Amino acid sequence: MFKEFKEFITGGNVIEFAVAVIMAGAIGSVVTGFVNNIVMPFVGHFTGGVDFADKKIVLDEAVVDAAGKITTPENAIMWGSWVNTIINLIIVGFVMFLIVKAYNKTKKPVEDAPAGPSDNELLMEIRDALKK
Repeated sequence: MFKEFKEFITGGNVIEFAVAVIMAGAIGSVVTGFVNNIVMPFVGHFTGGVDFADKKIVLDEAVVDAAGKITTPENAIMWGSWVNTIINLIIVGFVMFLIVKAYNKTKKPVEDAPAGPSDNELLMEIRDALKK
């Protein structure tokens, strides 16, 4: 187990992991912008101008005093934002799948080491050597 960990640390995998984390953050920002600014208006157009970010189920209305100041904020389930988040997740997952698939294509296959004699063959050689 320690050998694999040492290989993970020294084998360049830490650098790959760090790059992956940074790229995931950057891709997440890009995808969030893509979903909020392109996908959801497009979906809203075909659903009659509905903006999912504004969709909610109000549990308690906001309390407003006579001056128009909100004394108690509204309590609501923001299910439209959750729909946007699910769409973000699907798009990020798809983009990451494409990136990993492309990365795996660039890796060279590891060639197996030439096979040596089997245990049985070695034992037969030892037996034959002892007979002489």
